[in-house]
Amino acid sequence: MELLRYVAFSTDPSGGNPAGVVLDATGIDEPTMAATAAEVGFSETAFAVPLDDGSPDGHGSLAIRYFSPCGEVPFCGHATIATAVAHAERHGVGKLRLRTKAGPVSVSTRADGNGSVVATLVSVEPRTAPITPSDLAALLAALDWPAADLDPALPPRAAYAGAWHPVIAAATRSRLSDLDYDMPALADLMGRRDWATVDLVWRESPTVFHARNAFPPGGVVEDPATGAAAAALGGYLRELRLVPLPAELTVYQGYDMGRPSTIRVGVPAQRSSGLAVTGTAVPL
Repeated sequence: MELLRYVAFSTDPSGGNPAGVVLDATGIDEPTMAATAAEVGFSETAFAVPLDDGSPDGHGSLAIRYFSPCGEVPFCGHATIATAVAHAERHGVGKLRLRTKAGPVSVSTRADGNGSVVATLVSVEPRTAPITPSDLAALLAALDWPAADLDPALPPRAAYAGAWHPVIAAATRSRLSDLDYDMPALADLMGRRDWATVDLVWRESPTVFHARNAFPPGGVVEDPATGAAAAALGGYLRELRLVPLPAELTVYQGYDMGRPSTIRVGVPAQRSSGLAVTGTAVPL
């Protein structure tokens, strides 16, 4: 097994979100994948298996699985971007079709003219669901965030674009900056509700957001760049009609933990369309 290490959503290896990438995991069993991800210690490691399915896209298809240090997740945005860039550097830019546990995801790569490869994934169809009052109370208690500190214009809701993420909006940037939560309590709640990360956001402008993502189910206190959550945020904003459509969102994440990341999200006007998540990746 050849294990690559990339940083996604940054052109600087000291920023972004690290991901492990195995471009050919043919014959590798699930226990080995899980043990490898735990040893690597990044928030996710992606294991891809090339598929000979006669795809007309030019570069074919990959079956892909994602593992955190604590177990498998159905979809991971930053590891998808890292995998696509690593694949493009080996085989050339173009299009890929990914078979994920969340459903089919298309990815395209291109050279940006500055020596970097830019990847864009299109998520599965997004959706949202209410958060019950008792779950919201437990979530805020674990975060130690008073309800009065939330932005009333962005109501709490669970959002999905491959994995579920509660979207919790802070009223101020200082509230977002102050993150010191009860990890066991939040992990227990998230495990019972099958939430991947908690997407904590602050809206700087109609299309610019700052985000922090608590990730205790993965054994990680905070994720520095969460492409799946950024896609889910875009779907949330579209479904609740909280952004003019079509929209181009910018999500800044990782700044509070010293790993700055930039995620671009294209939000089409059509409600059933997937969200386009764009970013770069560089090897570590």
